[in-house]
Amino acid sequence: MPVKTERHGGVLVVQLDRDEKRNAINGEMTESISAALDAGEDDPAVRAIVIAGGPTVFCAGTDIAEGSGTPTDRGGEYGIIRRRSNTPIIAAVEGSAFGGGFEIALACHLIVASSSATFGLPEVRRGLVATSAGLFRVPRALPLNVAREMLLTGDPVSAQRLADLGVVNRVVEPGMAVAEAIALAERIELNAPTSIRATLTALDAISEDDDAAGWAATEAAMNTILTSEDREEGLAAFFERRPPEWPGR
Repeated sequence: MPVKTERHGGVLVVQLDRDEKRNAINGEMTESISAALDAGEDDPAVRAIVIAGGPTVFCAGTDIAEGSGTPTDRGGEYGIIRRRSNTPIIAAVEGSAFGGGFEIALACHLIVASSSATFGLPEVRRGLVATSAGLFRVPRALPLNVAREMLLTGDPVSAQRLADLGVVNRVVEPGMAVAEAIALAERIELNAPTSIRATLTALDAISEDDDAAGWAATEAAMNTILTSEDREEGLAAFFERRPPEWPGR
């Protein structure tokens, strides 16, 4: 299975485990992530969930060769991007979280990252756009000009930089992200379950209208890209391991 789960008292750890593909998301992984999160949310003994990758890569985003499969009913893309969970979900990031990997982290309620972690949205380098909420969650979470730079250059940003800007909650030594995420989850676990659920439900309701507008804008961008020659060239260059020669249309 491309996803492993482990219990630490009331904390469920969901680990992406497709190391040979840098934890890139295919259809099987989308289904496995969704099933693991569904089970955690439906278990009253689970008070918080930690989602983690490997020691050097959190997640490389969509498996370009296979695609990420069908969005799930409860989780949407990757089984998590459109999830409305009243169980706290914490991303524990070691190494790189690029493209959909960064979007998975942004779909979580909190982010813990190692000091060696990096985050990026490199879709423009392939003639693509961020399609899993990056186009609106990044500018919501970051100052607009920083978001623009990330989305337009595709350059990675360090965990410490994102912590300074308020996106990453805690930065820890390499190898300690999962342990710190569990500790943060246990801190949340000390509080009233009803209060936690009501708070997360309220926060989701506050952002609901903004999300609807963001998804509409994302769909419009996707429709433009799907028919572009730049997209064809970007993907061809990726598979042929060469620099792209953009036609610009």
